[in-house]
Amino acid sequence: MARSNLTVDDYLAKLPEDKRAVLEQLRKTIKTATPEATETISYQIPTFKHQGRMLVGFGASKDHCTFFLMSTSVMAAFKDDLKEYKLGKGSVRFQADRPLPAELVRKLVKARITENLALSKRR
Repeated sequence: MARSNLTVDDYLAKLPEDKRAVLEQLRKTIKTATPEATETISYQIPTFKHQGRMLVGFGASKDHCTFFLMSTSVMAAFKDDLKEYKLGKGSVRFQADRPLPAELVRKLVKARITENLALSKRR
């Protein structure tokens, strides 16, 4: 499988203005919550890695934006905070005109970091 040289900036540049703006804000919030994380494109979406492990990602489709938590246990732990959103197995869908609150994103990212660190210690 050929690797793409697509960057997160390239991904965002292809989006309609409303989705690009909300995902750029989500990206900024994630970077603030975990400044040491690295950005990459994985599975064709912008993804953040923390200490080499997948942390969170985001993307846009025709009908919505998605915040990929990549964790069913974090989703379950925050189910009350997420009840007003459409949920996938490890993802939160939202509309560009109703972005996820920055405080919620920060809490979710911190929970994912904690989970990843715990998983790393088990190895």
